[in-house]
Amino acid sequence: MPLTCFKAYDIRGRLGLDLDEGIAHRIGRGFARALDARLVVVGRDCRASSDALAEAVMAALIAEGAEVLDLGLCGTEEMYHATTHFAADGGIEVTASHNPMDYNGMKMVRAGSAPLDAATGLARIRALAEADDFGPARPGGARRDVAVEARAAYVQTVMSFVSVPALLSLKIVVNAGNGAAGPSFDAIAAALAAQGAPLEIIRLHHTPDGSFPNGIPNPLLPENRPVTAEAVRAAGADLGLAWDGDFDRCFFFDAEGRFIDGEYIVGLLAEVFLAKEPGARIVHDPRVIWNTQDVVARAGGIAVQARTGHAFIKQVMRDEGAVYGGEMSAHHYFRDFCHCDSGMIPFLLVIELMSRKRAALADLVAARQAAFPSSGEINFHPHDPQAAIARVRAAYEPLATSVDETDGLSFAFADWRFNLRSSNTEPVVRLNAESRGDAAALASRVAALQALLTEG
Repeated sequence: MPLTCFKAYDIRGRLGLDLDEGIAHRIGRGFARALDARLVVVGRDCRASSDALAEAVMAALIAEGAEVLDLGLCGTEEMYHATTHFAADGGIEVTASHNPMDYNGMKMVRAGSAPLDAATGLARIRALAEADDFGPARPGGARRDVAVEARAAYVQTVMSFVSVPALLSLKIVVNAGNGAAGPSFDAIAAALAAQGAPLEIIRLHHTPDGSFPNGIPNPLLPENRPVTAEAVRAAGADLGLAWDGDFDRCFFFDAEGRFIDGEYIVGLLAEVFLAKEPGARIVHDPRVIWNTQDVVARAGGIAVQARTGHAFIKQVMRDEGAVYGGEMSAHHYFRDFCHCDSGMIPFLLVIELMSRKRAALADLVAARQAAFPSSGEINFHPHDPQAAIARVRAAYEPLATSVDETDGLSFAFADWRFNLRSSNTEPVVRLNAESRGDAAALASRVAALQALLTEG
């Protein structure tokens, strides 16, 4: 039977309906066989269902004769790092990231932490899992706990991105959202302290808890931001940071508790890398682009657009030899981190930039926010998504100066543009809009788009 948990570049589905331990076992055997994997890294987030699903995956890999390197509780980026560190044939993280409580899934990579999509193995894994014709277990399978070794190596790599002597005294609020970030951040914080970093850390919702007593950790949603913002203001902190459930995305708040939209962080990090490597390539997604393209051009770099999604961004980075890639959704990718995304490295780069420039985060992004105001991502759940998108196309395509269908619909006009796309992982339509310097006009245009998307 068809497996509905397979998405464009990962596994995601509702427990008991799209995904269960039996399906996870089939996916694990399909993964090993499709990739001819003899050594596989496996980690998991803190969701209540993740342990059982990870056990099913590991049992399946062992049944295929593979050696499993068990990372235990960790973030997705730790799985990426361990896959390369141990020269494994692939890696699997059991996680549903920021999806609702009744979801879970898997993020998977090939050797060298290279991305998996339909063209590079995911379709083959799906076909094998759906056929479920694996036969008896193969000999030679085993399991080894490498959690301590893997985390130590991961922390060493992450710390290589920051010059600790450059750091000034900063007070920082970190909100792990009761996801997987807490223990990993503590290991990085211990390494910073050991090297004399003068940081004061205030931890919020730090303990991993799969029941998510403070709500699903997804700071991209506006309703989830006030708790971090209020903690920053209450502490008089210089900076706030929040992660999603598997902490491959990080979100920043300035000293006033204001949320900083992801594209402005992309611009900051692009400048950091272009200062080190003039002329380098920077990859970005198609949703909000003008600020990034302008920053990269001013800094003498080359901006390269890729489809939204980690598998696509990573592949374009590899193809183009890019030093850094960023998505407005707060995924940040680094050539020297296996071409993969990390939610911890941006934190280190931003506090070093603040320290070197002796500037608040708000001051670092203020000019860019004024030059290119954006709407932030707005989610819609229309009864008929395709009909809603068709209404927008009919209304705006005749007026557009350019149309880009790299990912969804992107319509550009003289002084504003927008992107409208269906999510790769959720049943929603997402809108992002941006302008050249006129925030009030942008708000009016977004209201008109909202009316079309909610009509009927």
